[in-house]
Amino acid sequence: MKHFKTIAAYCKGINISPPNYACFDIRSFEENMPTVHPKMPPFKHEFYSVAIKVEGTGIAISGHFSNFPDGATIFFNTPFQILSWNILLDWKGYYLMFSREFITQSKHLKNVLSEFPFLKIDNSVPFTIEQEHISKILAIYENIYEENQKQNPDSLLIIESLLLVLLNLVQRHFNKAMEEKDRVIEYQKADNILLSRFQSLIETNFQTTSSLNKKNHSPSFYAEKLAIHGNHLNAVTKKITGLTAKEFINMHIVNLAKSNLAQTRFSINEIAYNLHFNSPNNFSSFFKKHTGLTPINYRKKINL
Repeated sequence: MKHFKTIAAYCKGINISPPNYACFDIRSFEENMPTVHPKMPPFKHEFYSVAIKVEGTGIAISGHFSNFPDGATIFFNTPFQILSWNILLDWKGYYLMFSREFITQSKHLKNVLSEFPFLKIDNSVPFTIEQEHISKILAIYENIYEENQKQNPDSLLIIESLLLVLLNLVQRHFNKAMEEKDRVIEYQKADNILLSRFQSLIETNFQTTSSLNKKNHSPSFYAEKLAIHGNHLNAVTKKITGLTAKEFINMHIVNLAKSNLAQTRFSINEIAYNLHFNSPNNFSSFFKKHTGLTPINYRKKINL
């Protein structure tokens, strides 16, 4: 199964032009139709995507959500979901995608993963949008699209602000749709729910107000909190994401470290202890192993 780690690799893989930015992209379905592969076998990528399909036929499968609702549909992709499609080249609408790196470097989006439930793998449920609301949502996509094309020095900052507006508007309709469906347990699979709980527990454990026992970074610590065997946690995480439970934890720590280095004035020592490392040297070694840069060099690079 193909696994696209960058947005550029994804674009190449589905046969469309490269993105303007490494960490963000937005397209209309119409512009993709002349070249995109109409059939894609199952694959994974590592990005968040929010899309609106106004028209179009064929089958698209996002995670365990197939049989999209009829009519105009808002749907989501989250990192490591299995995706595939077999469509006719008649789709209309927009989609945008952004990486975790885009979030960690943003001053406005650092809390999006906890504030918007549809960005969680077990809650990314496609839903129908009423006809009278389509034009308002499309207008935001169009504004983001235009800013993405300009590529001005401040374009990404404006895109961040517009994206936050879009996410809040989508959440309004998402919440309404979920209430009307009497919840969507039938769509959810136990493994995806477990992964989402694991992800939420990791996020909570690294918050300064956390009441968890901040012992270490081991999968066994989280398995105990989830009341499951460590082997089961590792197997589920590996099956869905392609990463071991330990690698999944490390990915979160690296992203938190990048966010702290890019957006705060905390010293390296403070960041190390906030992320539960026994010493700054251990933190520096860990960070360099996973990024190729020391924390000091990464901070210098990001602030150029």
